Amino acid sequence: MELRHLRYFVAVAEELNFTRAAARLHIGQPPLSMQIRDLEQEIGVRLFERNQRRVALTAAGARFLGHVRHILGGIDEAVADARRAAAGEVGELRVGFTSSLPFTDLLPDALHAYRSRFPAVRLQLREMFTAAQFAALARDELDVGFVRLQAGPPPAGIVLREIARNPLRLVVNAGHRLANAPQVSFAQLADEDFISFPADIGTDLPGVLRALCRQAGFEPRIVQTAREATTQIGLVAAGVGVALLPAPLESVRIARVRYLPLTEPEAQFRLAVATVEGTGAPVVAGFLAVLAAIEAR
Repeated sequence: MELRHLRYFVAVAEELNFTRAAARLHIGQPPLSMQIRDLEQEIGVRLFERNQRRVALTAAGARFLGHVRHILGGIDEAVADARRAAAGEVGELRVGFTSSLPFTDLLPDALHAYRSRFPAVRLQLREMFTAAQFAALARDELDVGFVRLQAGPPPAGIVLREIARNPLRLVVNAGHRLANAPQVSFAQLADEDFISFPADIGTDLPGVLRALCRQAGFEPRIVQTAREATTQIGLVAAGVGVALLPAPLESVRIARVRYLPLTEPEAQFRLAVATVEGTGAPVVAGFLAVLAAIEAR
């Protein structure tokens, strides 16, 4: 039994006229009559009562019609769903992002635009440090990552494209000697106590801090580490030390904290979108197209 036999049967059942059904199917009437006889022989029952005046469904034919319509409807739905998947309109997209990204316009704008364009795609969002995102991409646990560009090359099989640059800010207590300065250079920070991320956490900010300090002629004195940027800001408010964080975190407003611009051109953190090399997933292509449209605005 072939699908065309079922479609032929439905046409005859709905028209109850072989001539009209043949015209609807764009085939000749004799081949259509032959196909219906073959179908009846295959399933072993008469589906139509027919004579020179009329064509009517038998009781078996009426029951068969309900099942066939259900089958054909399911096939049409499967075809439509496959086409939507090929166009990236259904499925799941797993997106990783660094902790400061929700404080920018980029991530909220990208997610809002993507959900508006592809409402049937399920979004799975994970806040992760850059190194963890690279590992998740390699294990096929992420489809797209918003990562911070680091000094070295990306891991094998990962493609990076820079999409933004965020200046860094020196975070100081409101009572700090530099709290009211319009901007600060690292040469002024040689005697400061620094709060930073642990070296093994998967962000390159500790390396950026060291590089900027060494460029100014000193090694940073790390007195406290914290895994969360907001924790570091709270420690600055408590007077533990100063911190170096991306400018989007300025939106975290805590009493007794100031965010100061830095004079060094290198005091910035680059943001990139990361994908697996050679990925052809339609949902990924759709997301990257939305992101490119936002960048072009």
